[in-house]
Amino acid sequence: MSIQMTNNTTLIQGDCLVEMDKLIKEGIIVDAIICDPPYRVISGGKPKHKGQPSGLLSKNDGKIFEHNDLSEELWFPKIYKLLKNGGHCYIMTNTLNLERYLRLSREAGFGLHNLLVWEKNNCTPNRWYMKNCEYTLFLRKGRAKIINNVGSKTVHRFSNTSNKVHPSEKPIQLMEFYILNSTNEGETILDFTMGSGTTGVAAKNLKRKFIGIELDEKYFNIAKERIDNVQDE
Repeated sequence: MSIQMTNNTTLIQGDCLVEMDKLIKEGIIVDAIICDPPYRVISGGKPKHKGQPSGLLSKNDGKIFEHNDLSEELWFPKIYKLLKNGGHCYIMTNTLNLERYLRLSREAGFGLHNLLVWEKNNCTPNRWYMKNCEYTLFLRKGRAKIINNVGSKTVHRFSNTSNKVHPSEKPIQLMEFYILNSTNEGETILDFTMGSGTTGVAAKNLKRKFIGIELDEKYFNIAKERIDNVQDE
């Protein structure tokens, strides 16, 4: 395990289930949670016919990177404990996991504010409509809190990241959109599977505190470098 701490940023390399238990034991409470956790996907395997796009598959292993097996039944209750009353939680998912995530979030104690849609500028090949969007569960703990920009729409458009350093890397602008709507300067955001650290970069850009956890040493080091390179004003 590796930990880097500055005044406003805590980066932890380790198993998020273990590390979140430590945070809970320490009495840590965060103002918002924004995370794109690993989940089952319709990808992997091989094309059915020669020359067929890689998104049209005859076999699906449900994985796009090594550390893809993380039990939602275990992490949903932990993030509920770590979030403050009245806090917002953004959890990204896909259609394959949507129903299950909704059930598990309710069982953990969350209320559903809305289902948000990120419309991308590219799409994934599919025989049942090509996929050009991703979904985010917008959850709350306790009483409802109004977002900072009440003119925001449930469908929002941000260009997908080019030259990705992580298979599921999201645009910084998307993370900043969520952060600006659900937190104020100086508040703390948790990303318990931070990948390449996009949420941390967005948090630092907007003068928020950040706690990030990542198991994979390669991506942890990438995240650390990206966040360190954000210039403090």
